[in-house]
Amino acid sequence: MNITKANGKAEYALIENLKKRSGETDPKIINIVTNIINSVKEQGDSAVREFTVRFDGAIPKKTVVEKDELEIYLDMVDDDFKSALINAKQNIYDFHSRQLQNSWMLTRENGVIMGQRVRGLNRVGIYVPGGTAAYPSSVLMNAVPAKIAGVQEIIMVTPPGKDGNPNPDIMAAAAVAGVDRVFLVGGAQAVAALAYGTEKIPKVDKIVGPGNIFVATAKKLLYGVVDIDMVAGPSEILIIADKTAKPAFLAADLMSQAEHDKMASAILLTTSLDIAKATVKELENQIKYLQRQEIIEESLNHFGEIIVCENLSQAIDFANELAPEHLEMCVEEPLKYIGKIDNAGSVFLGNFSPEPLGDYYAGPNHVLPTSGTAKFFSPLSVDSFIKKSSFIYYTPGELSKAKDDIIKLADTEGLTAHANSIKVRFDK
Repeated sequence: MNITKANGKAEYALIENLKKRSGETDPKIINIVTNIINSVKEQGDSAVREFTVRFDGAIPKKTVVEKDELEIYLDMVDDDFKSALINAKQNIYDFHSRQLQNSWMLTRENGVIMGQRVRGLNRVGIYVPGGTAAYPSSVLMNAVPAKIAGVQEIIMVTPPGKDGNPNPDIMAAAAVAGVDRVFLVGGAQAVAALAYGTEKIPKVDKIVGPGNIFVATAKKLLYGVVDIDMVAGPSEILIIADKTAKPAFLAADLMSQAEHDKMASAILLTTSLDIAKATVKELENQIKYLQRQEIIEESLNHFGEIIVCENLSQAIDFANELAPEHLEMCVEEPLKYIGKIDNAGSVFLGNFSPEPLGDYYAGPNHVLPTSGTAKFFSPLSVDSFIKKSSFIYYTPGELSKAKDDIIKLADTEGLTAHANSIKVRFDK
């Protein structure tokens, strides 16, 4: 990784380079996905079958797994993995249960009643990739908040393996998380089926979960037909470190994100040149023993950087401008800086709060805004699975008091029918 000294220009040029990763989707991919969506919309399950054969090679013998059948998969995974899933689920539940909002009602002395009703969505679809990108942790992170929100039914779609069977680790996670039904179908056709509904696959209100470029494009194109969680970009980590940080930890944490994807970014901001140099040596030592070495090297070569800053304030200013998905504060007194970090998906405080702790276990969600969108987007949460509606009750006397103001506002906007709706109630 390059070591650059912050000068107010070099470090911000890095942000412009990172923005290139999240450019416009290839028009060819958009055309392919659009055709898939239209076919599924018009032909339903027959189109889903056709695309499944074309892209996956064959239709699995069993295309749907009901909730009571999911328990079988808990016996197919080792006990330590099952225990880890259960423990992680409990932590995720404990954290997200504190996000739950309540409905409320305000009653005034004049008889006016107003309020807000909060309830979970009716049905949500979770997309879970198969193959090398199969992450059971994502099942927990998507399904548990939905359950807490009060979602009535959680439908999961996931492509089967080449043998026609689902990934047992994913299915075990679905059982632990409380998924209601699983359909063994993947790709853009699965997203389209969830959005429009088919003879077998029910229409959902929202689609969440990661996927490849075809899945991500389908979600983007279908936003409005259904709600989606977010259009996620490549993974990213930014670490802020002072002279007390451990170079071995820093190198390990940088590579923990670089291994996701050749487009992933891993950046270290440090106030110590010695720490910067020692981290480079640790990267060289540790990478030799990692399975995804080629991916890590390409990620660090193209989107990795070590920047030496004059002080922590300069580093935090840069962090707020970059708005990273993951931000680690490997500094002497990390709790001092919570109130200064305004733009980050999730913040990890101290040398013993590494990013994988959040990915798998601690409780906060690992579905996070990327590509600088942490400036205005939030992590997936219970809020992502609820809807709100307001209600109003006015007495005749209170509407009479408000009528002149309402009529004036409506007339000013040229909406005379609005004004008339008020006037007619007081015409003699």
